Amino acid sequence: MKKLYITALIISTFLFSGYKPAEEYVIDSEQNAYTHNNMGLMYQSERSYYPAIQEFKIAISLSPNVQASAVFYNNLGECYMKLNNPQMAQDCFERALRQFPLNFRYYQNIAECYYRLGYADNQIQHSYSDTNPLGLVLRGLLLEQKGEIAKAITTLDEFTAKEPDLIITSAVKHHIKELVKKTY
Repeated sequence: MKKLYITALIISTFLFSGYKPAEEYVIDSEQNAYTHNNMGLMYQSERSYYPAIQEFKIAISLSPNVQASAVFYNNLGECYMKLNNPQMAQDCFERALRQFPLNFRYYQNIAECYYRLGYADNQIQHSYSDTNPLGLVLRGLLLEQKGEIAKAITTLDEFTAKEPDLIITSAVKHHIKELVKKTY
């Protein structure tokens, strides 16, 4: 009887004690990367570019090889451009395009960067030998940067005719409309 009483006491202790296994805290580097990117955007909106640069670098280091890191690279490049440092921005924009080549904003940024570095003519010549149809987007934007708006519209329109189903095409069409509004 005594053993039964002790066994019942032990079992009831576990049942009524409210025992719960300890929760595991999982460090999610991808979520932390988004948090640091958002902090960088906050600093960037406050025109505190150096802390923003550090936050974007942390975001990239936490999540370097995912599609979202293209956004982090682009944001970092934009900070460098605001600080009038297109040499540093060039690498960021090129990495953003390698990670995700279907974002029109990345092409606009790299075109502005190449223009400010004085590489526009060289990149335009290079785009004629490029077999990638997205090279037309870069060529059109570089022509726009140089002030050759009619050629830019024609080149961008050629891209939309060749690649009507890509994600980027709707943004290119919208940009063409904006260019036409500006010129006529």
